[in-house]
Amino acid sequence: MAAGLGTRLRPLTYELPKPMVPVVNRPVMEHILRLLPSHGFEQAIANLHWFPELIRDRFQDGSELGIELTYSHEDELLGTAGGVRNVAEYFGSEPFLVMAGDALTDIDLTALRAAHEANGGIATLAVKRVPDVGEFGVVIVDSGGRIQGFQEKPDPAEALSDLCNCMIYAFSPEVFDYFPRDEMPDPVDFAHDVFPALLAGDVPFYVHEIETYWNDVGTLPEYLQGNLDAVDGAIALPRLGGALGDGAVPDGLDLPAEVEVDGRVLFGEGCEVGAGAALTGPLVIGAGASIGAGARVKEALLLPGASVPDGGVLARGIAGDAARLASGEW
Repeated sequence: MAAGLGTRLRPLTYELPKPMVPVVNRPVMEHILRLLPSHGFEQAIANLHWFPELIRDRFQDGSELGIELTYSHEDELLGTAGGVRNVAEYFGSEPFLVMAGDALTDIDLTALRAAHEANGGIATLAVKRVPDVGEFGVVIVDSGGRIQGFQEKPDPAEALSDLCNCMIYAFSPEVFDYFPRDEMPDPVDFAHDVFPALLAGDVPFYVHEIETYWNDVGTLPEYLQGNLDAVDGAIALPRLGGALGDGAVPDGLDLPAEVEVDGRVLFGEGCEVGAGAALTGPLVIGAGASIGAGARVKEALLLPGASVPDGGVLARGIAGDAARLASGEW
């Protein structure tokens, strides 16, 4: 699912689809596409809407990432479930996986698939326990993991569960029998339309609780934290965009000897750091970004082409160059 507008990440997503926002100097969707074949998913289709050419141009047919990738363009947004129904023929008669192309995770998809095969339900939803239920949709289950209901961003005092819906689903093809039957309905959503239909029909579907990393990078603080977590190694990613230094400038980078590095810092390709700059990790320096002489940068994200002036300070924040970001050339 890669068609959304990513409004909560504005201004980053005014001219950039959310799946293209950089996480450790690579589009967040790239991390998902690299994850899929490592668990045996070798074919994928992505629905596109917002600046679709940036996604197509970046990933093309997916071959460089080890996956066969095709696309479905939506002139009008069809909703989370509507976009899936629009490509139902693609899945054939086999169970299939649906996941957001703009979340950061190292979920064990092999375990999710095995859970779906074992429970015999029509759907299996990946869920994770969260401390702040007021930020997510939560899933109510019985002692056997069968889904009994949902709550959308409940008040903590009224929450009946702390299991967050990660929007990572294993489906059997029979799930399409419970989609709205109107030929041209309004946008169709899993949470508002399909899952309530399963509950109303007493159709068994289940959760699969994960303990691996998951962050929907849906807000600017979550997005920043996701980048910092990735640098710190809290999530296992197959490839970072740049050279990682831990307490020192990585070998091979032509930077002034006077640059101070404390903690883990990711240096993007072509970045520049002035003499006397102090860098405190976790920190991501984007491709082509520049940090001036004597500047101090701590626990921050410099997007591609971003700059911090001589003597400047950036702490726990995000800096960027709008034109460079929107170009997708990084």
